Amino acid sequence: MTGPSEHTAPVATTRPKASAPAANRPIVDYALLLKPRVMSLVLFTGYAGLALAPGSIDWLTGLLAVIFIGLGAGASGAINMWYDRDIDGRMERTMQRPIPGGRLRPEAALVYGTVLAIVSVVGMAIWVNAAAAALLALTIAFYVFVYTIWLKRRTPQNIVIGGAAGAIPPMIGWAAVTGDVGLGALVLFAIIFMWTPPHFWALSLYRSGDYENAGVPMLPVVSGETETKKQILIYTLILVPITVAPVPIGMTSVWGGAAIALFGLNFIRHAIRVRRAEGAEAPRKMFRYSILYLFLVFVALLADHWIGALV
Repeated sequence: MTGPSEHTAPVATTRPKASAPAANRPIVDYALLLKPRVMSLVLFTGYAGLALAPGSIDWLTGLLAVIFIGLGAGASGAINMWYDRDIDGRMERTMQRPIPGGRLRPEAALVYGTVLAIVSVVGMAIWVNAAAAALLALTIAFYVFVYTIWLKRRTPQNIVIGGAAGAIPPMIGWAAVTGDVGLGALVLFAIIFMWTPPHFWALSLYRSGDYENAGVPMLPVVSGETETKKQILIYTLILVPITVAPVPIGMTSVWGGAAIALFGLNFIRHAIRVRRAEGAEAPRKMFRYSILYLFLVFVALLADHWIGALV
């Protein structure tokens, strides 16, 4: 890992985009450190865990739980950007992030992320419960120390193992209501955990040059496109049955499970197309659909839950 001076260009050399006036640029950059797209998914799945959990929670405690989940996700993103500033600067997809773009100093991102991590965990412990706080602390520590620092630069299995961090938020939401982790929370964890590899490997297929330039051992770089496509299909075929597991455990109805199965069949169709196709178009389409797919699975679970409550 190189020193801060190797990652930070003078602020005066970076021209702010027209959509972000110079006076507001620091605010925008601090928001970007939180990885808002990732945070939005974490907030949604965390809320889903809270809504699907048995029992009840008052609206203020539930709102605070979701806010702290979001702050914890943002903290992880900021610390990740601090640590990965060297490889971010060598990847086209990430070279304009606030640190490699020269708009924020690395130390500011580290302090920012650390403060948010502490606030999120302590706040969760005080205003929600200890179980949710412990899971949130585990999520942040796993993402920072296990995925970012240990796995990402060392093994093509970085996404497989590291995906656990992104799969814990619905368990946190569940624990906010129940104070523990039940079977339903584990099923939600398994859905996201198994979804993560095909989702990220589809991205890495058409961004493999970026990862190779940065020295990140993503599966297409280490094992080639053919093996990556094979693994995408295998994980997708395992994932789809897991997504309908909420039916036999009573978390959703047969109708909800049927809708989820239909979404899954389309995901399998994308995986088969990636396996057979050449070029970047099929992986790009699968990556985009994978985001929609996870969203639809959780929307189906929530909609079925709400309909069942009304009936």
